[in-house]
Amino acid sequence: MKATELRELEAEELRIRERDLEDQVFRLRIQKSMGQLEAPRKVRDARKDLARVKTILREKAN
Repeated sequence: MKATELRELEAEELRIRERDLEDQVFRLRIQKSMGQLEAPRKVRDARKDLARVKTILREKAN
C-alpha cells in the first residue's frame, strides 16, 4: 500500500488499519518462530506498512 493511498483515508480508518497490521505482524512473527512462515518477506512488508500508517496518523494529528 502506498502512502498517497493512505493519506486519502480518514483518521478512524487509519486507526483500524493500524490495529489490523499490528495483529498481522504479531501472527506472522509467531508463524516465523514456529517455522511455518512460507514467505519471510511478509513480515518486513507488514512492518513497513504499519510504519507508514503510524507516520500518516502523526501527520494528521498536527
